[in-house]
Amino acid sequence: MKRVLRLAEHRHRTSGKSASFIEHHDFHSVYQPILSPTHQKLVGYEALVRVKRGNQVIAPPSLFDQASIQGVTTELDRHLLNLHLNNFGLKTSPVWLFININPDTLFHHADYLGQLADQCRHVGLHPERIVLELVETATRDTNTLLEFIQEARDYGFQIAIDDFGMGDSNFERLWRINPLIVKIDRSLLANAEKHQRARLLLHSLVRMIRESGSLVLLEGIENEAQARIALDTEADLVQGFLFARPKHSSHECTVAAENALKRVVSNSEQWNLNDYQSQETYMKLLRFEIMEACHQLARRESFDHVCRSLLQVEGVKRCFVLNSEGVQQGSVAQGGQLSGQYFNPLYHSSGACWSHREYFRNALDRPQKINSCRPYVALPDARRTVTLSTCLSSADGQSIFCVDIHPDEVLGGQLLFPSVL
Repeated sequence: MKRVLRLAEHRHRTSGKSASFIEHHDFHSVYQPILSPTHQKLVGYEALVRVKRGNQVIAPPSLFDQASIQGVTTELDRHLLNLHLNNFGLKTSPVWLFININPDTLFHHADYLGQLADQCRHVGLHPERIVLELVETATRDTNTLLEFIQEARDYGFQIAIDDFGMGDSNFERLWRINPLIVKIDRSLLANAEKHQRARLLLHSLVRMIRESGSLVLLEGIENEAQARIALDTEADLVQGFLFARPKHSSHECTVAAENALKRVVSNSEQWNLNDYQSQETYMKLLRFEIMEACHQLARRESFDHVCRSLLQVEGVKRCFVLNSEGVQQGSVAQGGQLSGQYFNPLYHSSGACWSHREYFRNALDRPQKINSCRPYVALPDARRTVTLSTCLSSADGQSIFCVDIHPDEVLGGQLLFPSVL
């Protein structure tokens, strides 16, 4: 109770200052569409603010910096929330309205959520249609954050975590918060467009969050390349200038955004078809060369000679043979030199035991097939690798023929191996 009273007194002291601050700025609401690629339709809008002071445009970060300096952040946040609710033009449409909550509000929220729920009902929006966006890194006081979230849920509000993946984003807090939606910071998508490793990490992050029980929203999509990456991750929701820029919410804006999404999805399907055809061609060549090598090994031809043609195939780096116990027989046949690798005591692996590896178990489980394992970092060169393996039978017993491939060097890193070629 004392905490509530102190906060009430603080609001009373700053009410004149906050009123003056708000009156000296001209605020307008704009709304950016949020879309579902699966449904190919708009499912929500994010409310954003545009600000002028006189004839000067004020960037929102600068606005909140000034509000923080003057101690009126919470009052400004309340004003903007009411503005967004009142200006939203699709109150009867079955869509979410995403509203950003300033971090300071978490600590000054006495009766804040109750008043917000009343305002929602007053303008004809049930709290269940409101998604409160919280910056997960905004506070180290996890208990206060969790208290705020539980109270918000009690009123019916939905919870989204914003800008996840930046700063000190914390997975442990994420599991405890258990948000409906996690918005991935756009910098991860921008990096994924430029770097293959960043793309792989983004895929893993999206998959991990979805498997934990939250929807994933990728924002900041500005071009077709980023859209393709976003769709490839199987993110649940997308947002960005490619689909629509923030503007007044309207039926026309909804239709335009949905049409833009449909064009992007259609283009992506064509890309995927082209990729599939290219991958099929590559897989056929790989299957042929591996089977030919197996036939030559059965005829007891020289191992280096057998592997020579196979090592000319794009992405193929090494060939080696294991016995039925998983012990490597002889040396590795390799293609070219190890790029940037001058010394690695793990490369000379004759006699090493690989029975714990997935590719060894795959070959034993499916002896008549050419099997692929999940990507892993191979010891000889510390590069992402997929090993193809198949079982060979001869009068001397059973052995496993293995082929190491660097998938990032094939088809622009888009190659996906099936479990069986």
